[in-house]
Amino acid sequence: MSERQPILSVRNVSKHFGGVQALDKVSFDVFPGEVVALAGDNGAGKSTVIKAISGVYPYEDGDIFLDGKRIAFATPQEARDNGIETIYQDLALADNLSIGANIFLGREPMKRLFGILPAIDRKRMAEAAKETMKRLDFHVDRLDAPVAAFSGGQRQAVAIGRAMYWNARLVIMDEPTAALGVPEQRKVIALIQSLKAEGKGIIFISHNLRDIFEVADRIVVFRRGENAGERTPGTVSADEIVRLMVGK
Repeated sequence: MSERQPILSVRNVSKHFGGVQALDKVSFDVFPGEVVALAGDNGAGKSTVIKAISGVYPYEDGDIFLDGKRIAFATPQEARDNGIETIYQDLALADNLSIGANIFLGREPMKRLFGILPAIDRKRMAEAAKETMKRLDFHVDRLDAPVAAFSGGQRQAVAIGRAMYWNARLVIMDEPTAALGVPEQRKVIALIQSLKAEGKGIIFISHNLRDIFEVADRIVVFRRGENAGERTPGTVSADEIVRLMVGK
């Protein structure tokens, strides 16, 4: 690897749930403008490690560094405040709210009416929606429509737009294409390329090896809570990734 500094370094991180070892001395890096895919069967440790990074779970051993500084976030909000956005499969969008309201969810901008009364700054939210969707080359008829009216791919764009608006350094995507049809999957892959072009670090979790091979710069394979290997697409076959995943 070049002399660039990683955005994220995971070093020998371990995590237990009772008697179950969910992570066992896991290590990997994510560099700016790079997509690192985490591959592995259910229960292999992929979700546990992203939750340790993003403040959902505390980790017991090892170290996680963000821009060279050790982190151990107590909450997901603390991780977001420090530039880590996690986009889960269920997206955590508020269906009844607009794009702008979802971008600012939990961080609503305020203004003062008549210089006294606090009120939500809806104009600023609408402008943020317009600016962010333009950056993503994303077009919907009504930016003020509730996101429940949007397709799966459009909803992914809103979640990705939120990460871009808040200038996340690291974007974690957990099964972003799982519930989508092929055209929508193509759109999400294009959105990931947009994030990459902006120099974001991206962790991409998917069961779809075709998507992994299309977007990943490196593939980190998990098996039973351990690093089973790290490979580069273009130098490895899907069969070899599967063999690493199952241990044969």
